[in-house]
Amino acid sequence: MQEDKSKIILFVDNDLHPIAELFAPVQFELDTRKLIDGEHTLKLVSKSPTGREGIRKIKFIVRNGSAIAVEGLSENGVVDGIIPLMINAYDKGNQKKFIIEGSETPQSVPNWLWILLVAFFGWAAFYIITNFNL
Repeated sequence: MQEDKSKIILFVDNDLHPIAELFAPVQFELDTRKLIDGEHTLKLVSKSPTGREGIRKIKFIVRNGSAIAVEGLSENGVVDGIIPLMINAYDKGNQKKFIIEGSETPQSVPNWLWILLVAFFGWAAFYIITNFNL
């Protein structure tokens, strides 16, 4: 029965030893916890019952480690002088228990909100001065 099915061999990066050899169709769970953070390539080699081969490569990025959030400096930003940074690192934990402390990155109040508040209070002051009679 398996002689008439295509065989699929899975490789990660340039490893010579496959992580799995399966017969199609199949569902497979790739455990990325065994991989280091960064770019990787999943290489799938299929062999048909007639001996023909097909290859497919899929690039992906693993991010299992602690997430790092930085506010105050963006990718490829042009800066000078002293730059205040807010840096936070948080982990997913064991995913069975949620820990609130340190799980969110605090952020400063955006500039557009300050402008909106000043405009609102300016309008409110103008309205009170022009429409309120003592």
